[in-house]
Amino acid sequence: MFLALFIGGLIGYSFGRFPGLLIGAIVGYILAKALAHKLRQGIFRVQSQFLESTFSVMGAVCKADGVVTQDEIQVAETLFNRLRLSGEQRETAKAAFRRGKEDDFDLDNELNLLLRVTRGQSALLQMFLQVQVSAVGADGEVHPAEHEMLVHIARKLGIPEAQVDQLEAMLRGARSGTAGGGPARGQQLADAYKVLGVSESASDAELKKAYRKLMSQNHPDKLAGRGLPESMREMAEEKTREISHAYDVIKDARSSN
Repeated sequence: MFLALFIGGLIGYSFGRFPGLLIGAIVGYILAKALAHKLRQGIFRVQSQFLESTFSVMGAVCKADGVVTQDEIQVAETLFNRLRLSGEQRETAKAAFRRGKEDDFDLDNELNLLLRVTRGQSALLQMFLQVQVSAVGADGEVHPAEHEMLVHIARKLGIPEAQVDQLEAMLRGARSGTAGGGPARGQQLADAYKVLGVSESASDAELKKAYRKLMSQNHPDKLAGRGLPESMREMAEEKTREISHAYDVIKDARSSN
């Protein structure tokens, strides 16, 4: 706002000295207010479409294996609470979820709408994909048909297919927590490498670089500035915790060798 006043005043002063300075400052203020209003409208539109698409696609993905389980319905209900949706928003989300379960639901069209409104911002789209993976993994497993749909969604959104494996690994890591040794520990370590998107042969420097890049890309403040609904901040924070956990698992494993 101050910058707009300064620039407007400076331009006005160059044409009309002090009267021009005053007029230029006023014009700059009006333009700044109009721009701020337009930006707020744009972010609101992104947030509204993001939530609408989140729950409609969730309904479609949950039905991919032929049946929507009670666990998957419970995840949707839990999300309503976690996102602190208002009564009206909750009803909109429920309607979207039901719409996604319909046989004639146009998945690709819904994804195209999401792509347009988010302008293809990868961090937002990855958060969208994360929510879908969490939903279908609610019953303890990701059915092959659900996995294939998740891969289709990723491709449609321009997200590498490996991101689906990464998010599924993140989901398993969140469940396993600090589970003990043996095969379970080996799976946890393998999943940790998938979460960070590096191979087990990566150097410590490469590992740290991948970790810092993911933490920067998924910072809740950055995502909010790009249109992520404030109600989804908790999920963004959860993802950064899971990334940190994966990094700690790998560091602990390497230090013990």
